[in-house]
Amino acid sequence: MIKNDLLLRAARGEETERTPVWLMRQAGRILPEYRALRARLSGFKELVETPELAAEVTIQPVDALDVDAAIIFSDILVVPEAMGLTYEMVEARGPLFPETIKTAQDVARMRVADPEEHLGYVLEAIRVTKRALNGRVPLIGFAGAPWTILAYMVEGHGSKTFSKARRMLYAEPELAHELLRKITATTIAYLRAQVQAGANLIQVFDSWAGILPPAHYREFSTRYIAEICAAIPEVPVTVFAKGAFWAVEDFAQLPCRTIGLDWNQDARAVRPLVGDKTLQGNLDPCALYGTPEQVRAATLQMLEQFGQQRHIANLGHGVYPDTNPDNVKVFIETVKEHSRR
Repeated sequence: MIKNDLLLRAARGEETERTPVWLMRQAGRILPEYRALRARLSGFKELVETPELAAEVTIQPVDALDVDAAIIFSDILVVPEAMGLTYEMVEARGPLFPETIKTAQDVARMRVADPEEHLGYVLEAIRVTKRALNGRVPLIGFAGAPWTILAYMVEGHGSKTFSKARRMLYAEPELAHELLRKITATTIAYLRAQVQAGANLIQVFDSWAGILPPAHYREFSTRYIAEICAAIPEVPVTVFAKGAFWAVEDFAQLPCRTIGLDWNQDARAVRPLVGDKTLQGNLDPCALYGTPEQVRAATLQMLEQFGQQRHIANLGHGVYPDTNPDNVKVFIETVKEHSRR
C-alpha cells in the first residue's frame, strides 16, 4: 500500500487532488548529502553497484525535497555492460566505452543479458529501497531506449553528432536492427525484473532521440520502444524522448501511459495530439538558476500550460548539478501550493 499514490493515479489518467511532482536526476549532485557520500567512494560505479548505497541515494531527495516519487539510482549504461560492453564513468567527461561495436562479429558477441545474473545489483537496490521507503511514495524504475543505448555502444561516448552510430543506420541498417533487437530483448527482461522487484512505474529515456530524422526515428527507435511498452502492462510506462518533438503523435499510439516533454515543447499544442495520455514535464532546467520569485513565476506559467489533470510536473531534462537545492524546493512547493483542486 502506497501512502502517497498521486503519481500513480496521475500516470493512470485518474483524477488527483493536486499535480504530483518529481525531478529527473533528483538523486545526485544537487544534494550535499549525496556529495558527502560520493566523496567516500572510489567512483560513480561503486555507488551504482552497491545496493545499500544506491538505495540511500535514491531516498535522499524524498527526505530532502519532499518529492512525490523516488527513482532508483542507477544508469542507462548498465544495460550495454550487462550485454558484454563495459563502460567507465570519467569525472567531468561522462561515460566512456573502451571497446565499441564496429562489426557484425562485435554484435554477435553481445549477449541478451539475464537480469538476475548480470543486473542483480540494480534489482537488489530496488528491493532495499522498497523496504526502506515503506510505502511513502512510488518507486520509478527505468532504462534507456534501444536507440540511445546503440548510440553509446557504437560511438563509445557522448557526441554532438553521433555520426558513427548514425552512419550504421544508413550503411548497415540490418546490423543496426540486429543490435537493437538484442538491446530490446535485454531491456524488456530487465524492466520486467524491475517491476517484479518492486518498481511501481517505468520510464524509458531516449536521450539522443532528437539527432535522428523522423523516418529513421520511426524505423530505429519508435518500433522498439513500442515493444518495450507492450511487454510491461503491469505498471504505467513513461516515454521521454529528448528533442523528438515531431514524434508525439506516434507516441500517442504506443501502449504507454505518460509522455514526457522536454522544455522546447508547448503542452498546449501537444495536449490535443495525445488523447487521454498523461503528460510529464517540462520546466527548463535553467529556469532554476533564477531568483526564487523567477522560479515561482516560471513554474506557474508551466502549470497553466498543462492544465490541472493528467499532468506530472517535472523538468524538461535532468536537473543540472550546479542548481541551488533551495530553488528546487521553490519549484516543488509552488507545484504543490498552486495545483491543489
